[in-house]
Amino acid sequence: MLEISIFSILALFMIGGSIAMISNKQTVFAAFGFLVAMIALAGLFAMLNSQFLAIAQILVSVGAVVVLSMLTILTVNAQSKSLPQEPNKTKWIILTSILVAPFTILLYKTLTTLPDHFSTMETINTKVLGKEMFSHWVLPFEILSILLLSAMVGAIVIARKSKKKEDNTTQTNSRERSRP
Repeated sequence: MLEISIFSILALFMIGGSIAMISNKQTVFAAFGFLVAMIALAGLFAMLNSQFLAIAQILVSVGAVVVLSMLTILTVNAQSKSLPQEPNKTKWIILTSILVAPFTILLYKTLTTLPDHFSTMETINTKVLGKEMFSHWVLPFEILSILLLSAMVGAIVIARKSKKKEDNTTQTNSRERSRP
């Protein structure tokens, strides 16, 4: 009974964080929603006795992705007036949820039959996982990290250019107004 209640609380936090991430117009609050959802996911991994995945989730998603996202958001300083107007946002969320529901049910049915197939496999511990990850998967992992870093730098450069253009136009407009 305790496991079900802990799972329910973590699931509520994950759903609440996901809804906050999607529905907030202020990007800082959306990033906090993402943070809550990722911490709840780490808690779910811990409940499944996957301590390595829980710690990796906290280190990678919470420690790296959320911090970099917050840094980018605060550096870019996007204002609500520059965001696009989305009058049909709720309709799109409902339509997407309806379209994704059959795939979710299919995934659930698949995952409930998987433990039978894995019962014959040998156990994988963190030593085997670490050896595999740092021998065969180092290059894709590093390429992904460079890709994420370049995306963050690109977003900052684009934001700086548009901010400079706004500053130049406001300076030009103030000069024209001050002329007699």
